[in-house]
Amino acid sequence: MGAAADAEWLHWVTKQFGNIAGKDREISLEEFKSALQVKESFFAERFFMLFDSDGSGSLSLEELLGSLRLLLRGNSTEKLRFLFQVYDVDGERRKSRFGWIRTGKFRMEMIRRTVEYWDAPDFPGSGSIDAEELRVVLRECLRESSMALPEERLGALSQALLQAADRDHSGSITFPELREQLEAFPEILENLSISAASWLKPPAPTERRSRCFSREFWRERLRRFSRELRGPGLRCLGAWAAVTALLMALGALRHRGRGPALALARGCGLGLNLNCALLAALMLRRSLTWLRSTPLAELFPLELHVRGHELVGYLVLALAAAHSAAHLAHGGQCWPAAQVALGEFLWRPRAGAGGVAGTAPQTGLALLALLLFMLVCSSPCVRRGGHFEVFYWSHLCYISAWLLLLLHGPHFWKWFLIPGSLFFLEKVLGWVWRRAGDLHILEANLLPSKVTHLVIQRPKSFRFQPGDYVFLNIPAIAAYEWHPFSISSAPEQLETLWLHIRALGQWTNKLYEYFQQLELHGSEPNPPRKSWREWRSWHWEQLLGLSLNLGLSPSLDLSQCYLDGPYGTPSRRIFTSEHAVLIGAGIGITPFASILQSIMFRYRRRKQSCPSCHFSWCEERQDEEMTLQKVDFVWITRDQQHLEWFLSLLSKLETEQAELEPGGKFLELHLYMTSALGKGDMKALGLQLALDLLAAKENRDSITGLRTRTQPGRPDWAKLFGKVAAERRGKVWVFFCGSPGLAKVIQGHCRSFGFRFSKENF
Repeated sequence: MGAAADAEWLHWVTKQFGNIAGKDREISLEEFKSALQVKESFFAERFFMLFDSDGSGSLSLEELLGSLRLLLRGNSTEKLRFLFQVYDVDGERRKSRFGWIRTGKFRMEMIRRTVEYWDAPDFPGSGSIDAEELRVVLRECLRESSMALPEERLGALSQALLQAADRDHSGSITFPELREQLEAFPEILENLSISAASWLKPPAPTERRSRCFSREFWRERLRRFSRELRGPGLRCLGAWAAVTALLMALGALRHRGRGPALALARGCGLGLNLNCALLAALMLRRSLTWLRSTPLAELFPLELHVRGHELVGYLVLALAAAHSAAHLAHGGQCWPAAQVALGEFLWRPRAGAGGVAGTAPQTGLALLALLLFMLVCSSPCVRRGGHFEVFYWSHLCYISAWLLLLLHGPHFWKWFLIPGSLFFLEKVLGWVWRRAGDLHILEANLLPSKVTHLVIQRPKSFRFQPGDYVFLNIPAIAAYEWHPFSISSAPEQLETLWLHIRALGQWTNKLYEYFQQLELHGSEPNPPRKSWREWRSWHWEQLLGLSLNLGLSPSLDLSQCYLDGPYGTPSRRIFTSEHAVLIGAGIGITPFASILQSIMFRYRRRKQSCPSCHFSWCEERQDEEMTLQKVDFVWITRDQQHLEWFLSLLSKLETEQAELEPGGKFLELHLYMTSALGKGDMKALGLQLALDLLAAKENRDSITGLRTRTQPGRPDWAKLFGKVAAERRGKVWVFFCGSPGLAKVIQGHCRSFGFRFSKENF
């Protein structure tokens, strides 16, 4: 907080105080929390008590602002003394023995009777902090950080902090000892000086999502496209716009003698021929996966094919609307002469109207309505608002749209022949392949934060690259729905493949709830709720199986699944880079889980050692094997539970790293937990110091058990990328999987450091 921010914040505090304080111009503890938007906590009560300098049980504006000014503008010694008093909770225990009541006249009388006691120099504490006090405060620090540790680990933390600071071995920490200990950590004192009162800042306003199709919605979409379309993407965008404009101009010039309305209609129609075919070409997932393995992958932004599909879809709708309006305008000019009513023109096919059997007006209006319907149902507020099924089923209307286009445009088939043939070939081959397989879910593990870990039987012919994803269908959950998920196991794992699926929508919640019911009851639960047709089909299958004594059981049916894929992602380029930085946010770790395992498999094959002297060296391989010189993996999670998703994997990777390259750092892990209070927060200063001391002593993190220390808060990207750049291990390529907002921040830092940047898009 700078001087200007301090002044603004104090003005805000004063205003909040005036809005809540009563006629007596004082606020109680509850009003204090409400005024400063502080949640219920141990620290809120401790700060309130220390701010209440006259012991009245309420705060005046002068008391509050005086204390806050001290925290903002006082020197490090004054701030550290205040922190010491927060940790010295003996005063609270002694006051409870005297029957101290926080509010009311009786409490004031008790204060008057014990005035000599309150005037003691060690008030409001005993003047020292013992192990029990440390345990109490550290427990509250953990609670504030949404963390929990066993009591023995909590005791170890308090003992580590006590032993480090208790220089005279008296069993407690005095203020001079605490100050001497913290002088060894100048960065902590610096943070304390900068942000001692940052815990009282109001919470940052949450970013409101713009309403669908509002002005803010379109601005955000344009900003996102402008951020992503750089380099090859910008060149492809320019070429696409130029070709579309050229086709529209040629179509308009060819019919310019028949009036401007018809010229515009024909120009838009020719542009629609190209872009409607391009809509299909951009979703040729198998063909795009093949292209990723060719040199053409450097020329085209293949990772943006979904964004390109969206952009072309918007243009198709705009051109279709202009095409229809121009035809109606041209028809209106001809109706008096042709003596054709508007209704007859729109609803009755007639010779000379265009299209197959004169159905151009009818098929055109149907197409326009269908395109508008698909656009609305594919908007973010529908697709990510818990209604994915609406998007899924409405998008299947593309079959009807293409049939109508073939009936409407006499020359569309020429444009659609190649992409349409490839599209339907991909669909047919995928359907035949996945239906021929008899795959089963071998194991399902429920992980924290509603993540389902599926272990699926891997087909013998199923080959994939690290970071690839598949479409999964489980008939027992939804017979006709396919959902994409990253493969989290390595290709070298031959018998099974893993999927980690977080419950965010209807289908994923059904999946989690089914296995949760199975785990709770220890037997096969009822199948998830089905439609009448699905339930009837399943019911007759059960009856048939029982009557024929085939032993068909619900468990066999419910364990069956189908896979469509694999499909490639930009992560395939990781192995051709020199210094890869992998950044996963939350469940965005899933593609990198596969990649990290495969990296260690390949690194193990590349590592050689002499059986006599145990000297080890790295054998050079061909480019197709791996050109990586260094890998930094950054995982940002929200809380402690999220870390449990892949702890066993990370622990195994650390062990292998230590065995293959003792003291080396080919693979370096960086773990961050955003719910944990940072070292700059007064409430967490003692906890983070204790965690650092114990990690240095035991060579493992108390939160995860890993050798890598889990850092609180969010990464300092400038500092992290500066460290990566200083290592000079080759050209740096950053790969990201997570939220679009974080992608924007990381991409900006990559540009400033000259790093290449790729992110996942499904």
